Amino acid sequence: MNPLSARLICLLAALAFACASIATAASVLLAETLELKNRPNFQIHDYLVSEKLDGIRAIWDGKTLQYRSGGLIQAPSAFLAQLPKNQTLDGELWLGYQRFEALSAIIRTLQPDPKAWAKVQYHIFELPDAPGSFAKRAQRIEQIVAQALRVNPDAPVRAIAQLRIANLADLERQLQSVLAKGGEGLMLHLASAPYITGRSDVLLKLKPWHDAEALVVGHLPGKGQYKGQLGALRVQLENGKRFSIGTGFSKFDRANPAPIGSQVTFRYRGFTVHGLPRFAVFLRVRVPE
Repeated sequence: MNPLSARLICLLAALAFACASIATAASVLLAETLELKNRPNFQIHDYLVSEKLDGIRAIWDGKTLQYRSGGLIQAPSAFLAQLPKNQTLDGELWLGYQRFEALSAIIRTLQPDPKAWAKVQYHIFELPDAPGSFAKRAQRIEQIVAQALRVNPDAPVRAIAQLRIANLADLERQLQSVLAKGGEGLMLHLASAPYITGRSDVLLKLKPWHDAEALVVGHLPGKGQYKGQLGALRVQLENGKRFSIGTGFSKFDRANPAPIGSQVTFRYRGFTVHGLPRFAVFLRVRVPE
């Protein structure tokens, strides 16, 4: 699938999703950002550590797959038939490293393609509403996945590995190992935590950069080698502050800029004294989850 087709599929599916979805957003646990420089006494041994996958979060209620917003994911029946029945799961649909755009095109196609979906995996990291600590729930996830794979070795379910890390030096080594593979970063889940929802520091994300979303409010023309193309996106944060994103674009992005009114995801490293993201880099057009 060419980039233009993938972009159009994502945008059209996002529009259809926004217009048609009447479901209530699912209550899920959302992570806080871990800033180790601000937590000198951080106790890493209290947490289980896993890789942060760059996929699309999906909730399985035993019968249907949903985005965390509550909208239905139009997965083919052959894919759904391989998921554990009568078991609520929370996880990430994933296609592989650096494959988010291709994954999004597959998942947001309103008429799902079973052949394309056959390449998608469902990596599970939580059991909603299950009793006990997260450490206990992680063990139960391993059991559920192992049982599903015994029944069908080709089932798309996977248990995200949860590791015990001895110290912060080992945590940094684990982070660098994930980044070297093309991964995003790490997730740290308090091992003793019961199941809760909402944004909480029982779940932390550790990445070398931060991600955020902004509204596209304008296109700035390119100069020099980019004359006649996009030079930068003018964007607005939720707090109303505006700034420009001028890097991170592919040739396709510069020739086909994110539409005004769309949401984009960008990466940045900290803030300026004026509260604007530093070193903002375009990542992708954001589609709803």
